Amino acid sequence: MKKLKNMEGEEEEDAAAAAAADDRPNNPFDALTEEIIHLILDRLGDDDPLAHKSFSLACKSFLSAESRHRRSLRPRCSDLLPLIPRRYPFISRLDLSLCPRVDDEALAALARSWSSTLRSVDLSRSRFFGHAGLSSLVANCAGLVEVDLSNATQLTDGAAKAIAEAKNLERLRMGRCKLITDMGVGCIAVGCRKLTLLCLKWCLRVSDLGVGLIAMKCADMRSLDLSYLPITEKSLQPVLKLRNLEELILEGCPGVHDDGLATLKESCPSLKVLNLSNCQNVSYVGLSSLTSEAQCLQQLILSYGSPVTADLGKSLHKFSGLQVVRLDACMVTCSGMKEMVNWSACLKELSLSKMELCTLVSTDAYLLIGQRCQNLEELDLTDNDIDDEVLMSISRCSKLRILKLGICLKVTDDGLKHIGRHCLSLTELDLYRSMGITDASIAEIALGCPALEMINMAYNENVTDAALISLSKCPRLKALEIRGCPYVSSIGLSAIARGCRRLTLLDIKKCYNINDNGMLSLAQFSPNLRQINLSYCSVTDVGLLALASINCLQIMTILHVAGLTQSGLAAALLACRCLLKVKLHMSFKSSFPESLISYIEARGCVFQWRDKVRQVEMDPKGWKLHMSKSPYGA
Repeated sequence: MKKLKNMEGEEEEDAAAAAAADDRPNNPFDALTEEIIHLILDRLGDDDPLAHKSFSLACKSFLSAESRHRRSLRPRCSDLLPLIPRRYPFISRLDLSLCPRVDDEALAALARSWSSTLRSVDLSRSRFFGHAGLSSLVANCAGLVEVDLSNATQLTDGAAKAIAEAKNLERLRMGRCKLITDMGVGCIAVGCRKLTLLCLKWCLRVSDLGVGLIAMKCADMRSLDLSYLPITEKSLQPVLKLRNLEELILEGCPGVHDDGLATLKESCPSLKVLNLSNCQNVSYVGLSSLTSEAQCLQQLILSYGSPVTADLGKSLHKFSGLQVVRLDACMVTCSGMKEMVNWSACLKELSLSKMELCTLVSTDAYLLIGQRCQNLEELDLTDNDIDDEVLMSISRCSKLRILKLGICLKVTDDGLKHIGRHCLSLTELDLYRSMGITDASIAEIALGCPALEMINMAYNENVTDAALISLSKCPRLKALEIRGCPYVSSIGLSAIARGCRRLTLLDIKKCYNINDNGMLSLAQFSPNLRQINLSYCSVTDVGLLALASINCLQIMTILHVAGLTQSGLAAALLACRCLLKVKLHMSFKSSFPESLISYIEARGCVFQWRDKVRQVEMDPKGWKLHMSKSPYGA
């Protein structure tokens, strides 16, 4: 109740601030019509939530207009749910991923409030609801077209039966709904004939029977995710008859193999995306059976699969529109690499991370990437034997947005500087354990790539505060991973907090020189922070309590932080109302009152207890970690 009163107080403060603006003489905003105000709001977009907040505080008319204009909403915590419909009456898309506790009563109340407008609901990170809440949602919201129930491991066929009443449903995600069986899926197939997208990933009790029913009843299906299901070619036969199917995901389906695929009588001509990753029984022979008529194929994902030979490389030549190829952790031969890259002028994404036998692939084969694939937008070369010469060639791919160079031990500043100078559209850069990189090339990246949103520099002793100060000039930065960088401190982190206000993910594990000053800066300047790992940092109760004031914070990992006390940690956990997951050392489990743990779990937070001993140092190569005997200490 106290929390609800606080929320009401915030709403009253917003109204008071807007009223104060109205009291100014000759308020210029009064001349704007609501139509013009809505056009302005359309221009703001959804990238910066603070922009809408600032806009609504300008005056009372803006506050009212913004409330009526809002169609998409992502509440910060479950406590806000009873108040939201009064403030925002016309919501059509509701994202509850920041609300860990959504019970049947809350779901039913929201459904009644937006019965005429609600079309999309995301419950992928929410718990405590069941078939009763879903029945209310479906009964009240006849216009519902999209529901995300991913990770709802508590749901049974009763919930599937409730969803089957949503006759207009078009998109349904049920990944990890492990209690749903063929019976529940059959109900959905019969009731939801308009489905165009269905995800059944990790629904382990769904077999050929359930998949076959979906294929027969849902003729408009365009995207079907059957990952990790115990299915065979028996259900693939009706699936491939779907005339509108564009995306088929068969990741980790051991029952799918060359011999079975050879019995298929037809392929799917409309197929654009095919994912056969982790299907180690499928070679280029089975691939040919699946794609014999798929002339429109644009994405092919074969990661963790069969070897990439010259024959496989040649088999890709018939797909003239192929734009994405992912071969992560595949055994790639030099001839296979050359056959694949030599023709791929239209390729936009190439992923070769953790490529086995990469030492057998010649430098000439890697150089072909820059020479032949200059339309590439995403390239993953994690754990490949490449050097600066290859990076210089890759820098010709000026459209690159995502580049992953983790564990590329021969790459240095000389090569990365070319990327910073020529790949100006870069948004994501992974340099995990690439220890030839220093502050100098990071400065080039920050200067040349102002749109950067994610960078990983973990386990690099050459990175210091200077690199973070350079990156603070990238205002769109959302994810920063600098674990195991011992020479960064709160000075660099504070610069990031001030310059990168959109920061949502931060990993500072084993950054021993980051202390409470860094946490205070995050609390003041990083309102969108959702996930943080501060294990081994020099943070005390003061810093953690400051961090707990960030309303969006969902996931925390706090292991071996010697400056914390039991009472300080407990107070911080109580203050973090939106927590979904927290990882703590096992020693705290016995010291916390059982009632405290139960109370926090009842809000929707999951505790993950770890009994790992303290890691005190890395070996000279930066790979293996030496362990101390005690799990405690600084």
